[in-house]
Amino acid sequence: MTYGKLYLIPTPLGDYAPEEVLPGPVLERIRTLHTYVAEEIRTARRFLSAAGLKGHIGEITFRELNEHTTPAEVEELEVLFRDGNDVGLVSEAGLPAVADPGAQLVSLCHRLDIEVVPFTGPSSLMLALMGSGLNGQSFAFCGYLPAKNEERRKALREIERRSAALKQTQIFIETPYRNDAMLTDILSVCQDGTRLCIAADLTLPDAFLKTRRIGAWKKNPPQIGKRPCVFLLLS
Repeated sequence: MTYGKLYLIPTPLGDYAPEEVLPGPVLERIRTLHTYVAEEIRTARRFLSAAGLKGHIGEITFRELNEHTTPAEVEELEVLFRDGNDVGLVSEAGLPAVADPGAQLVSLCHRLDIEVVPFTGPSSLMLALMGSGLNGQSFAFCGYLPAKNEERRKALREIERRSAALKQTQIFIETPYRNDAMLTDILSVCQDGTRLCIAADLTLPDAFLKTRRIGAWKKNPPQIGKRPCVFLLLS
């Protein structure tokens, strides 16, 4: 069996021209692929059209891979690579397969010895870490914290304890509509001396990126709202 390659295609973090953040070689590769796996096909169509495939979207084969995709359905994606066919993987925003269900397809490709080619693009996690002023030598990504209030507060206490013990930056994210609840819990359970960076809408014109101690945030809490946001904590 001859398989093609899997290309991990980054997407902008906001709704603006791909050429503003994606390197030329990435855009060139995007225009050569005829098969895409996407978290949400409608979003992928819009992105690919903006990336230079406008007028050719009807020629592209799309398959969806999201949180509802079963393991058996992931296995079935193997057929896309047959006869040397190359496949692109795109996420909703930023780098695919990072806090993203596309990681299941990457895992499948490694098991089948299909070559995986990651491309350069924006990562809200790394941009936030770069701009935070916190420890970039030792850090951990905690993903999404529990949605229920008490479980989330418990997780935050553990994250703060771990950060203090390891002197390690802890990075976590939240669904945008729960940002305000997350910030409320952070300010209620974390120590005043702990540093917190809030990074929202990075790379966009209205980007927000500030690091303050919890005590200072309590005096002047920001209005984050329903914006894509990354939280970084160092105790």
